[in-house]
Amino acid sequence: MDWLDTADTEVAASRLAGAGEQWTGAAAEAYADVVRQAVARGWQDADLVRMAGRELGTDHHRLAEALAARPGRKALAAYVADQRLDRFSAALLVVELLRLYATLPPITALTPPPPPHPGEGAAAGTTGKALARIRALLAKAESTGFPEEAEALSAKAQQLMARHSIDTAALAAAGGTGPDAPTTRRIGVDRPYEGAKALLLDAVAAANACESVWSAEYGFSTVVGHRADLEAVEVLFTSLLVQADRALHRGRTSRSRDFRESFLISYAARIGERLAAATRAEVADAARTAGPALLPALAARDLAVRDTTRRLFPRTTATRLKGRDPDGWRDGRTAADHARLGGS
Repeated sequence: MDWLDTADTEVAASRLAGAGEQWTGAAAEAYADVVRQAVARGWQDADLVRMAGRELGTDHHRLAEALAARPGRKALAAYVADQRLDRFSAALLVVELLRLYATLPPITALTPPPPPHPGEGAAAGTTGKALARIRALLAKAESTGFPEEAEALSAKAQQLMARHSIDTAALAAAGGTGPDAPTTRRIGVDRPYEGAKALLLDAVAAANACESVWSAEYGFSTVVGHRADLEAVEVLFTSLLVQADRALHRGRTSRSRDFRESFLISYAARIGERLAAATRAEVADAARTAGPALLPALAARDLAVRDTTRRLFPRTTATRLKGRDPDGWRDGRTAADHARLGGS
């Protein structure tokens, strides 16, 4: 891989392309080696694909997706043929992509899922059914033309999210197994206004018994929590982003950057209030019927998440965001009041 060590990117691409028909094999071998090193530094395939789009552009993102899905010489050759690239242009994309991957620093590795314990198979089936019901309710909420029906369906979906987490904790307590170990998931936080979007993700995570740590320089947040809760966080966050974007672009087409940023910060803050209130109500209702063991079980799960987060991220700093446009702040809060608490 002497061509990859060449200082000039275009010269490196010329040398790779100059390998003749064997160039795709040489490129695939280099790709496998560079990615293996990046994985050893904590990166995953999805992270690498995201970084290709974030730091380089659309063409590199498409190439990264193709190679992540099916790495190897044949996949690269198929991509080049599909995109109708000449050999040098394709080699240049490969060199630029690999140089990005090679310079990525070490990051906190994701925590692997905990090993299954007795009875977890049945619990996993229950989780799948609950999430299917939640998605179905949210799909109906987003498709109906009647606001009252949408609100009722969305409220029911949010109740199911909280109730499923509560039931999981109660089941673990009843079986004497204690809380299962938390795991982690990286969720992309894309430009623009990443700070406001990360704030929204943090609000959703907090309401679903998870914690979120934003890595601003890499365009993602790491969410720590139990598996079913992580699934709910990602579904809800994705939906709320879509709803925020629609509300932001409704009506006037021209808005200042301060307006848009203030809108999203206010939206995130108000969504956090709504979600927290909904979760408190569901916990109070469950505590009245489940008996005295429920609250300690929930507290144990919260503590496990908090301890795991502190272990993985011993040094974090708080980020303060300030909305500068009062109209944007007002409209963001109004949009959050009308947002459906979930997504399809």
